[in-house]
Amino acid sequence: MTYSHETIRQALHRLGFSWKKARKLLARARPAARQVFLVDLAHRSQQQDQPVRVYCDEAHVHQDADGGYGWGPRGKTFWVRSSWPGLKAKVTFYGLYLEGQPHPLRIWPYPRGNSEATMDMLRRLRAELPGRKILLIWDGAPYHRSGLVLQEAARLAIEVLQLPAYSPDFMPVEALWRWLRQEVTYHRCHQSPQELMERVSAFVARAHQDPVAIARRLRVPTHLDPEVENLRFSKLA
Repeated sequence: MTYSHETIRQALHRLGFSWKKARKLLARARPAARQVFLVDLAHRSQQQDQPVRVYCDEAHVHQDADGGYGWGPRGKTFWVRSSWPGLKAKVTFYGLYLEGQPHPLRIWPYPRGNSEATMDMLRRLRAELPGRKILLIWDGAPYHRSGLVLQEAARLAIEVLQLPAYSPDFMPVEALWRWLRQEVTYHRCHQSPQELMERVSAFVARAHQDPVAIARRLRVPTHLDPEVENLRFSKLA
């Protein structure tokens, strides 16, 4: 016996299912390590003389247009013009979220992400917060762990805390990149790196005019969802 797609759809709907886009769950993440990280952050937040908590992540933003949802004529293909500058035409940006600070976003362009650029970023961050305690949170990229970078962080009195492995959901700058692409690169091709950098700068200025949107989009998790963590296959290893 065979059933039509519509019959199957109705049956699944009655059983409580709905059609939705799947989200990727990184199974190699270790829930225990993730919990330790959140407990550590919570403990730090209860201490006096708290440091400014800064989240940092890097992204390559291409000059070519990104495809995304938009309004187009019904029954017609939604075309987006592109000059096709190629995948090599891109700018590397260091994104920073200075949690709890007025105007908390920084998106700084660099030729590439490496130890030299990261040390320069550290110096710029220290210049932004002179005399303040800084806790810098980022992932385990090789140049984040390089001896030169860690020495420079220590020289600048910037404490470094590495995210637990496979935990991009703990990095609010990941949400910043999604927001930026929606506002800057969806449906638009940039003819030069300078044009792209100017539009990124304008995006940051607009975002700072809406602190509610920043707080809503760049939420930092404070606890784990046990149901989600139980789905990680790493718990079976």
